[in-house]
Amino acid sequence: MTIHPTSVSEYLSTHKYPAKAHARAVAKHLSLTSGTIYLESQKSRLEEDKDQEAPFHQRRYFFYLSGCALPDCYLTYDVAKDFLTLYIPPINPEEVMWSGLPLDAEGAKNKFDIDSAKYSNELEADLKGEVLVIPGQVSESVTLLKDEGVTVKLSKDLKEAINECRVYKDDYEVALIKHANEISGSAHVALMKAAKTCKFEHELEGIFLENCIRRGARRQAYDSIIASGTNAATLHYIHNNQAFSDRLNILIDGGCEYDLYASDITRVFPLNGKFTKESREIYSLVLKMQIDALAMIKPGVLWDTIHETVHKILIQGFLDLGIFQNGTVDEILENRTSCAFLPHGLGHHMGMDTHDTGGHPNYSDPDPMYKYLRVRIPLKERAVITVEPGVYFCEFIIKPYLENPKHNKYINTEILDRYWAVGGVRIEDDVLVTKDGYENLTNVVKEIDDVEGTVNSTA
Repeated sequence: MTIHPTSVSEYLSTHKYPAKAHARAVAKHLSLTSGTIYLESQKSRLEEDKDQEAPFHQRRYFFYLSGCALPDCYLTYDVAKDFLTLYIPPINPEEVMWSGLPLDAEGAKNKFDIDSAKYSNELEADLKGEVLVIPGQVSESVTLLKDEGVTVKLSKDLKEAINECRVYKDDYEVALIKHANEISGSAHVALMKAAKTCKFEHELEGIFLENCIRRGARRQAYDSIIASGTNAATLHYIHNNQAFSDRLNILIDGGCEYDLYASDITRVFPLNGKFTKESREIYSLVLKMQIDALAMIKPGVLWDTIHETVHKILIQGFLDLGIFQNGTVDEILENRTSCAFLPHGLGHHMGMDTHDTGGHPNYSDPDPMYKYLRVRIPLKERAVITVEPGVYFCEFIIKPYLENPKHNKYINTEILDRYWAVGGVRIEDDVLVTKDGYENLTNVVKEIDDVEGTVNSTA
């Protein structure tokens, strides 16, 4: 089903996170007919040398089968009985004094898609028979798994099964991602409109965070990248503290997290409201790379193929601009010279993690064009994937290519010199792979006229 933006909030408020369906899917993936799946939540802990709690972030494998973001919890899924039980911490009167009443068992049963809610001090009596656990995710303090009558099976397959199941996004998960995109998208537009009134990168970072928090997203899916001028040539620039001065453009890569589900959006816009000739040329090329990549998306298409097509478009664009010379698209592609300007992969799965599971990357691939491609499989229906082509003028990366006869014969350095100030351009959307193509979950202006118009807007 397609959930339109106007109905996302209503959908989330009237449905539960489908934990039971996820538990069944994992058991089916493992071909289980009996036994118990056992998972633990992340534990609450104090910061080192302090009496304050460290920021808490739920363990993804536990959340996938529970929908519960609370610390110090446990779950069991009895496969034969198809029975999912959540164990929450018992109420501690001293904690109530400081933090108020926590969720009780009755409230947990009503809130989550589970069959039963109990307190964690009841867990030991319930566990019997064969119990599947993820290695390294059982607390040292949990001794009940050593009891007689309990056979513990350390299962790497359990973790991998959850990883594979997470690729498929059901309607509730899509709604969460879409809502995160709505919030982040509004923040991106707010930055475009505020750019002319700001002088530093961190000012825009503050506006981005403010806009997300005001709309109910208190956590970011990753540290925002607010990269002005040539800083945008650094893929994961994180300093966010430089003055704009006379820099041309700014790259904003930011996305909030909503109920543990991520968004990941990148836009580039001119700080003065008008792209220079060179910036416009590179932006137009990257936009074409993305539009053509999007047109190829459908189930069964190998992500490698789309990634290669994007490189071909880059090469042809550089030949048209005169940055590349003395070769055909196929010759330059074969020599991998385009990797100097697009060193990363086209995109990655996204869900609970920004770089989500199930993509089967091969970081030891000797081919530089595929080494950092995070998805190496045919696209699957109901997967969410980012589409984020880019062009970067990073001296540190490009210089070795200029010194290598294999590559420098294809690069016109005189024309290249005109583009260093562009820095980097990346355009990134989050898309759902559908039966016949895709649904773009990101709705932020990206056509040149619309981008410039938004930057120049006072609304």
